[in-house]
Amino acid sequence: MSLNKVLLIGNVGKDPEIRHLESGASVASFTLATSERFRDRNGELRENTEWHNIVAWRQLADLAANYIRKGTQIYVEGSIRTRSWDDQNGAKRYTTEIMANSIQLLGRRGDNPAADGAPAPAPAPAAQRPAPTPAPSYSAPAYSAPRPEPQPHVQSTPMIQPEDLTADSGTDDLPF
Repeated sequence: MSLNKVLLIGNVGKDPEIRHLESGASVASFTLATSERFRDRNGELRENTEWHNIVAWRQLADLAANYIRKGTQIYVEGSIRTRSWDDQNGAKRYTTEIMANSIQLLGRRGDNPAADGAPAPAPAPAAQRPAPTPAPSYSAPAYSAPRPEPQPHVQSTPMIQPEDLTADSGTDDLPF
């Protein structure tokens, strides 16, 4: 069995770059910064920031185009993908990306620059634009894989019988 799952909460580093493919599918690319704070050996507060390349397709790309801007705090679920290509000099290049399966906007509505009336990127020409979809909610899109409901762990305990509550029978099973 194997598992490739990433859960990230962070701030978007730059406005998403949106592309529309000939097939009508859209794809969004943007960076996400996650930071951790810790004290070093000298007791000084340090911060370590990791940058992640996020790729979102279809409805998630539309969500990114409409609601995500630089500075937006988001929660991303996805998987890690590494791809390679040959650059102009023939050298092999690699990049690691997070393929988003679910994105949720975090923070207050006023914290989201796109919700404050910040200018949205120029719309794509009508020939390249996919059919309009209803405004997405702040939860995962409908095509996310359903998650099974967690089943509570129930441990049965023996019932106490009235005869068990009678005076000391001389058998003490208590360890102390």
